[in-house]
Amino acid sequence: MESCIITLEFVQNIIEKRKREIHKGDCGRILIAAGSAGMAGAAILSCKGALRAGSGLVQAAVPEALFPIVQTGVPEATCLKRDFSKIDLSRYDAAAAGPGLGEREDSVRAVRKIITDFDGPVVLDADALNIIAHNDLFDMIKARHEGKTVITPHPGEADRLLGYKVGGSEEERREAALALYEKTGAITVLKGQATVVATDSQKTYTNITGNPGMATAGSGDVLTGIIAGLMGQKKPCGERISAREAALCGVFIHAAAGDLVAEEIGEYGLIAGDIAYYTAMALKNISG
Repeated sequence: MESCIITLEFVQNIIEKRKREIHKGDCGRILIAAGSAGMAGAAILSCKGALRAGSGLVQAAVPEALFPIVQTGVPEATCLKRDFSKIDLSRYDAAAAGPGLGEREDSVRAVRKIITDFDGPVVLDADALNIIAHNDLFDMIKARHEGKTVITPHPGEADRLLGYKVGGSEEERREAALALYEKTGAITVLKGQATVVATDSQKTYTNITGNPGMATAGSGDVLTGIIAGLMGQKKPCGERISAREAALCGVFIHAAAGDLVAEEIGEYGLIAGDIAYYTAMALKNISG
């Protein structure tokens, strides 16, 4: 097993200064299936993460009753009813599902639809992971094109996916990330202190930035949005950022934003919305 550190130099090779002639289409059209009654904030935070990461257009697939909340919370995003029989998935460059989604039957249908019918890169988080675990959708997710899926479990979600409790040591966390990659075929972001990313069955990357203030509700929703937002974007060379690159860069950028917040206001009062806001400054520092 090879273990590496996510470095600033690696991220700067992917996140470069934008060309002046760039347009909205180059920056990616992102679909985010998130939110449910009482959990509209998760949709807002994930959309903000994607937009602050540089997405050209973000659409939130949410229950219609949440439209006023989401459009007030993040007016730059647009809303569409979460009816996947009427959503043209081919319009999107990347997608995300899970934050605040719940596990109702319509949510299960949405996750199944994205996994099976969306050909682009996708981030699966939170309730999307619980749906996969509780409905045994492992073969379905593993059947997706290799390198097109990212999962972002916290330790509790990792326990459910693996069927056993993940240990807290650095070595145990690396082993769990690799086991999740083997079980799902997905690039695995195992969140926590020193987040571990398994990019294949033999290689992990550890992020050593970030701070305890980031252990706050909604922080993971922002990360989901950041990774999805990066996956939809074109580099100056014209290629889209790959799911692997987006996962590694997204983890680093998310933590860098959290460190900027902590430096400004301290760790105790840090909230997820601050991380989303400072994502823009983290990207500025990285890209120059």
